[in-house]
Amino acid sequence: MGCDGGTIPKRHELVKGPKKVEKVDKNAELIARWSYCALSQEKLRRPIVTCELGRLYNKDAVIEYLLDKSAERPNTEVAVHIRGIKDVKELNLTDNPAWEGERMNSKGDRYEDLHCAMFICPVVGLEMNGKHKFCYLQTCGCVFSERALREVRTEICHKCGDPFQESDIIILNGSKEEVERLRQNMEEKRAKAKAGKKSKKSKAAETISKSEDGKGSASPATSSSEPKPVAQNGETAGCSGQGPSGSSSSSKCVKPAGAAGSKRSIQDMEGKSEAYKSLFTTHSSAKRTKDQTSNWVTHTPYHF
Repeated sequence: MGCDGGTIPKRHELVKGPKKVEKVDKNAELIARWSYCALSQEKLRRPIVTCELGRLYNKDAVIEYLLDKSAERPNTEVAVHIRGIKDVKELNLTDNPAWEGERMNSKGDRYEDLHCAMFICPVVGLEMNGKHKFCYLQTCGCVFSERALREVRTEICHKCGDPFQESDIIILNGSKEEVERLRQNMEEKRAKAKAGKKSKKSKAAETISKSEDGKGSASPATSSSEPKPVAQNGETAGCSGQGPSGSSSSSKCVKPAGAAGSKRSIQDMEGKSEAYKSLFTTHSSAKRTKDQTSNWVTHTPYHF
């Protein structure tokens, strides 16, 4: 039954108090955020990309996620805002010469520094292990420490020389407040881009409608401006004379015989040479004689 044999229970064993809040080890959290992919939870390896919120991913993990979003993955909520490969930027990182990789403690006979990072800041030399704030530039993808950008103020990248603005600087693995601010900036940019696309489409539709209206209004003007054939007496060809009142409203226009689209015969070609007339099929030289014409014979074979 218990409590026999002279055992005396203490108060904390009998009375259950409030549960203690579990504290997360900061060192383990830093290693997980700066050394492992936020999507696949695998070790970071080149090429490394980041999103507009400053999270670090392996590029192949992001591509697999975009190809099949319906697949079951443990951390898909961290990549919901990634719509395509254009929403991520490949980072231009600087290797740490003190980093030995997985060979660092293969035997287990020496101290392993968990805070030794794979990459460092190319300006100040700080290790990218989470103890110092790091940023990247959206224009070129180069990564620097916040201290380097604060101490050496310039509008040109320290590594590649590309120009950038203050709005192009994004913090990597920032705090909750910094991530919320980056999320708001991302939503504003996407809303502006969407509105710009809609305005471009509306302008294109307006230009197309204007061009169609211009063509429709120009066609009757061109037809009315065509010259009409004039007869010798000053009247238009094919029109009968004016009425007794002298007004032209009662006149009826008749198309001339030549404008009816009838075929021209050889007899109408006066003044033409015989060589020119022989080019047409209505010439006598083009007609076949009775001997040249063949009779059609239908033969129906019967096989018994």
